[in-house]
Amino acid sequence: MFRSSFSPSRFNTAQIAIAFAIALSCAILATASAATLSVGIGKAFPTPCSAFASAVDGDTVEIDGSSGAYIGDVCGIYANKLTIRGVNGRPKIDAGGLNAMGKGTWVVIGTGTVIDNVEMFGAKVTDKNGAAIRLDGRDLTLRNSFIHDNEDGILTSNDGVSNIVIEFTEFGHNGYGDGFSHNLYVGHVNSLVFRGNYSHDANVGHDLKSRAEKNTISYNRFSSTPPSQTGSTASGQPSYEIDLPNAGTSYVIGNVIEQPAVNQNPAMLAYGEEGASNAGKNLYVVNNTFLNDNTSSGTFVFVGSTVTTPVLLQNNIFAGVGTVSTQASSVNKTNYSALNPAFVDRTNYDLHPASGSPMIDAGSAPGTAADGTALTPASQYKHVAGIEARPIAGNIDIGAYEAASTTGGTTTTTTTTTTGNTSSTTAGTTSTTANTTTTTPGNTTTTTASTTTTTAATSPDTIPPVVSFGSPANGATVFGHVAVSVTATDDRAVARITLRIDGRQVAGTANSTLNYSWNATRVRGSHTLTATAYDTSNNQASASVTVRVTR
Repeated sequence: MFRSSFSPSRFNTAQIAIAFAIALSCAILATASAATLSVGIGKAFPTPCSAFASAVDGDTVEIDGSSGAYIGDVCGIYANKLTIRGVNGRPKIDAGGLNAMGKGTWVVIGTGTVIDNVEMFGAKVTDKNGAAIRLDGRDLTLRNSFIHDNEDGILTSNDGVSNIVIEFTEFGHNGYGDGFSHNLYVGHVNSLVFRGNYSHDANVGHDLKSRAEKNTISYNRFSSTPPSQTGSTASGQPSYEIDLPNAGTSYVIGNVIEQPAVNQNPAMLAYGEEGASNAGKNLYVVNNTFLNDNTSSGTFVFVGSTVTTPVLLQNNIFAGVGTVSTQASSVNKTNYSALNPAFVDRTNYDLHPASGSPMIDAGSAPGTAADGTALTPASQYKHVAGIEARPIAGNIDIGAYEAASTTGGTTTTTTTTTTGNTSSTTAGTTSTTANTTTTTPGNTTTTTASTTTTTAATSPDTIPPVVSFGSPANGATVFGHVAVSVTATDDRAVARITLRIDGRQVAGTANSTLNYSWNATRVRGSHTLTATAYDTSNNQASASVTVRVTR
């Protein structure tokens, strides 16, 4: 029998120190080996795929968005933990009639890929299922991108273990038109987090389809462009706005979910309609705003017959005609149904409750799910493809947006109007007594306000964020690949940070921290880095550092 000769007493302090030093050196060398590969005109690599072919695990590929479109550049991506990032604008990746492996534009084989700030379109293959991003590997993060006019925006494998995060991204007019391809199609994976996205105008397919075991779908907008209006893509006729065909533990919180007048299926959110084969059978639909533009029919939540666990419907607005839920045992709690709820500006998607609206302060505390997950929305969708903090004081409002907080018996109504990336806020104080008639348990359908008094307006948010550089330091001498770190704080909430170098924007984030790797290998001389932070009321502040680049 083999017997190990290892004994801790056989190693003296010096030997242990040497072993530790060797292990530490290996770790440092592994970190140092990660490189940034630059793509574009005059860069080390002319195309993204040429950089992907040279990349090794842990590398970063930066694609210059000012170098024009990258046409017909299709390939497999094999390195693990690869970060792919657009800089100097958003690079356009046009499949140009070509495909990789008969699957799509970028076929991700590696594990832990991060794709940030790209625009991808034109993916087509013989079987009509061509994807801009095809995940054959494991785990994927996509953010800050625009995926449109492909047969599938994203198509994943069914490995059962991948964790997928998609945030702050626009999907538009993806789908072949046969109903089998979609804006994005997540297969049977472990989990999907879909947050702060704008998915619209799917071409006959679904705006989002996921077979994941766990789905967290929060603070998104699902909608379509009327044929008479101009949008970022052609208008589409989607089927379901959200399709979770195999059930799964799913949280649908704080979304705007709109069914266009012209559609391929009257149901908006479908759950388990192909059979509840996933282990989880719990669906939590909390603080969403559903809009049905079809004036003749509609189903807001369609639940498959094999789902026996009652679905929770709480604090939702159901606007327009239609059946709230096909599941008789659904738990309906403080929802609001009306043909035309009192929004600030329904036509322009300002869906905050209008002053005096019966949705204000009428919700109930969502609490937690069966597994302990908090159900109270902390944010709300901000167009285009972003989020902002949801301020709640007193009772929560019904719907995806907060308009009021209760203090000392008065209701403060806040109206936020967003145009592009600019927000303005006007606040007033209202005290309302209402007589409410409830026709469905927990759902308010008609409300008559009896008294309204107005007091002084509350002060608007005029305090800008505080923004600072963690690195590099002002006056520093730098070279090579420079780590840029920016942090911002605000008395309410930071909405986003942008970074400019010599006046040109190179990075941005919807978080309160920004980290960027600046390739300064060919830019000797003095350069100014400027970070600008914005809060949710669009107050802004900037900080700058000037550095000298040497070789």
